[in-house]
Amino acid sequence: MALLITQPGVLGSPLSLDMSSKQPDHPILRQWEKLRDRPGGKRLFSWKIGRYARYTGTIGARVVELEPGYAKVRMQDRPGLRNHLQSIHAVALANLGELTTGLAMTVAMPPHARGIPTRLTLEYVKKARGEITAEARCELPDGREPQTHEARADLVDAAGDVVARAVAEWLVGPKP
Repeated sequence: MALLITQPGVLGSPLSLDMSSKQPDHPILRQWEKLRDRPGGKRLFSWKIGRYARYTGTIGARVVELEPGYAKVRMQDRPGLRNHLQSIHAVALANLGELTTGLAMTVAMPPHARGIPTRLTLEYVKKARGEITAEARCELPDGREPQTHEARADLVDAAGDVVARAVAEWLVGPKP
């Protein structure tokens, strides 16, 4: 990624700054950068996340995109995730929402900060069937003082219809 800062009206002025060589700060983000473009890399990265957070791993989600303040994660519909109405279970959707908002927030934190989710709310809009994609966004926390931050995710089906919305509140503050 290149960031170009210029003086007004002067393209490529002396204020140009290339950030393409900047290494990601968070260990999860470093792993993502290392694996994402390799054959099977996204699958391996997603498997590692599922092994680290075992309950989260039960939904078999696949990380598609990840950067500070943004995550995109997909979950395939399968019998083990379905309820008695033959749609994806509400808690599987909550798990996907929590995973996606959690990744966006976690990799957004500066090295001196840590965070913990304190609230997760979901709005279920319609029955979820088929592949579900969650996209989460959050502001980049400063982390110097304990503050509450929100990460929001829309969970959409293959037709692009929103099936659920997740809002995760995180308490982010300095490491001890």
